[in-house]
Amino acid sequence: MQERKVMSRSAYIFMICCIAAIGGFLFGFDSGVINGTVDGLQAAFGSDSVGTGFNVASMLLGCAVGAFFAGRLADRFGRRTLLIVAAVFFLVSAWGSGVAGGSLEFVIYRVLGGMAVGAASVMTPAYISEVAPAAYRGRLATIQQVAIISGLFVAFLSNYVLAHVSGSAMAELWLGFATWRWMFWIELLPAAVFLLALLFIPESPRYLISSGRQGEARRVLELVMPEGEVSAKLAEIDATLARDHKPRLRDVLDRTTGKVHGIVWVGIGLAVFQQLVGINVVFYYGAVLWQSVGFSEGDALLINVISGAVSIGACLLAIALIDKIGRKPLLWAGSVGMALTLACMAYAFSTATLVGGSLRLGDDMGVFALLAANAYVFFFNVSWGPVMWVMLGEMFPNQMRGSGLAIAGLFQWLANFGITMTFPIMLATIGLAGAYGFYALCAVVSVFFVLRLVRETRGKELEEMAYE
Repeated sequence: MQERKVMSRSAYIFMICCIAAIGGFLFGFDSGVINGTVDGLQAAFGSDSVGTGFNVASMLLGCAVGAFFAGRLADRFGRRTLLIVAAVFFLVSAWGSGVAGGSLEFVIYRVLGGMAVGAASVMTPAYISEVAPAAYRGRLATIQQVAIISGLFVAFLSNYVLAHVSGSAMAELWLGFATWRWMFWIELLPAAVFLLALLFIPESPRYLISSGRQGEARRVLELVMPEGEVSAKLAEIDATLARDHKPRLRDVLDRTTGKVHGIVWVGIGLAVFQQLVGINVVFYYGAVLWQSVGFSEGDALLINVISGAVSIGACLLAIALIDKIGRKPLLWAGSVGMALTLACMAYAFSTATLVGGSLRLGDDMGVFALLAANAYVFFFNVSWGPVMWVMLGEMFPNQMRGSGLAIAGLFQWLANFGITMTFPIMLATIGLAGAYGFYALCAVVSVFFVLRLVRETRGKELEEMAYE
């Protein structure tokens, strides 16, 4: 009977974590769907390279706003409540991006979607870390990255299939609408599922305790842990929260010195380095990148599908390893792997030649670049992809988790915006080789950042997390 209760409890925890992780799926889909629509947007709105870059990157401004304010608002209204708001925003953005008649209207809807992505990016790992037991919290939190990559994969696959059916992203598909519009509308289905499913999961017990709702928190804890441990856990969580106020943004400052706690700077570093290695250039501009070195539109979209499949496999490996060998070893090993593979890509692109005004790779170098790119994607998704979100969700003390996530999330999306906006400029100035050389250098620096400043969190209860 006891064993059956344990299995039932584990299944329940897994289910609610998977529902929360649908936010990660939509995060991935919304980030990846733009990849196949770039040519369609440029043709439909008559935008130049800078305008196209802003259309692609505009979502990221919303992401920064959503990540920052979601962390703060979640401390006031709850993690689940903010996820529900994000689900509504996903629906509005998916519909609006497809019906947009001009760049301004498109940007408004993409910013709304970005706010949803930003909110989901910080609230999903926070929610999962706050309901999952320490023994396998890493594996459950890594579901978030599997969901993100699955969303990217489905977006890439959907884009590829729709473009294949119609002939191109700019061609008319169904009901007289261009294919690139249908690429956005596909997202309506998972967004609706997310909204409905969220109505059936409980609020975070740690948020409930911080709000003084001890009875509700007890009922949630009874669902996710043995009954005999509930009272002790309630007292333990309560002891980590300030007696004189609810969590607030000012908690990131040391009361004695007035300086930002060291753990916040580490969180910012993790968030920024995840973007400085250039992963979202592959996600957002993959189709354009491969077409720029001689691949057809269909081949470029198919390469994205392959990269998505590699990413899912890497995330599954991360799930198997993260609670066994820890977060820190995965981070530094991933940094080393990314530095090497990015350097290989930079070398391959340095051999490209101009043919009819376009870059072209030789057959051997084309294969080499593809292998290096997929190895790079593998190293990212077995390390920094999932581990950064896992650590942000668990590394901050209870009193400042919402505020710490808000600040780290803000910096993560600002760095994402900077990398995404500057890639077309780098492509036109220093070229692909120079751009990937810069990303390789950032990967090298991240190795030393991890070894020197990041502390292991494997197996620790959230109540054990320290301010420094």
